[in-house]
Amino acid sequence: MRFATISDIHGNHLALEAVLHDIARLDIVEILNLGDHFGGPLEAGKTADLLVQQENMLSINGNHDRIMLDFPRDELGTWDGPARDQLEPRHVDWLADRPPTAVFKGEVFLCHGIPTSDSEHWMDAPNPTSGMSLRPLKDIEQEAADLDFSMMLCGHSHVQRMVRLSDGRRVVNPGSVGCHGFRDDRSGRYVSHVGNPAAAYAILEKLGGEWDISFRQIPYDHMAMAEIARSKGHLDWASALSSGWIK
Repeated sequence: MRFATISDIHGNHLALEAVLHDIARLDIVEILNLGDHFGGPLEAGKTADLLVQQENMLSINGNHDRIMLDFPRDELGTWDGPARDQLEPRHVDWLADRPPTAVFKGEVFLCHGIPTSDSEHWMDAPNPTSGMSLRPLKDIEQEAADLDFSMMLCGHSHVQRMVRLSDGRRVVNPGSVGCHGFRDDRSGRYVSHVGNPAAAYAILEKLGGEWDISFRQIPYDHMAMAEIARSKGHLDWASALSSGWIK
C-alpha cells in the first residue's frame, strides 16, 4: 500500500499544481485529501478546477468546506466568502459530495481535525506566543480511543507531524499544501507559523506490516500567491505565503 496524503490547500492552485506534479513524478497513483480545499483569498475557482479532475483522489471536507456549504453568503467571513464567490455550481456539487471522514482500504482513517470534530486540533495545541505545540500523548491517544486503525490522518493545524501511540498506531498530519501560516482571532488569538513557504504533503507506504512515512516540502511560485493575497488586502496571508511566518 502506497499513497500520498494532502491537506489544507486553501485555494492555492500553484501549490496544488506543484504537489500533484511531484506525486505523479514519483509514480504515486492514489491520493488522500483531508480537506479545507478553498477557504481563503486566493484562487478557489482554479483550485476547484484541478480537484474535480482528479480520478484517484479520496477527499473529505474540512471546517472551511463545511462552513461554505452550511452558511449563507452574507454570513461567511473574510476567508470563506471570497472563496465561495469563485466557485461554480459544479464545484459546489463536488464539495457537497465529500464526507466529513472516510476509511481507505479498511486500514487508514481520514479526518480533518479530530475524529469527532473538523475544527479541533488532534496533535497540536495552540500556543498564543509561538504558534503550535505538541499535545501530551495521553490527550492525543484519547482522541483515538474508539478507532481500530494502524494509521490515522488529520490536518487542520497546517503543521507536518507524526506521533506514534503507545500501542504502535500512528497519527500523521501531512501539513498544508497552500497555507503556510495563519492567524486565528476567534479562539484565543493565536498564530500558526509553518516557518517555510513550501507546499507540504506526505507519502505513506506500508511495508511488511510497518509504515514508512516521508514528509515532502515542494517549492513553487509562492511569491505570486503572496502578491494575490497582498493585492486583496490580506497582509497576514501575504506574510505567510512569502516566508512561512506571520509578521
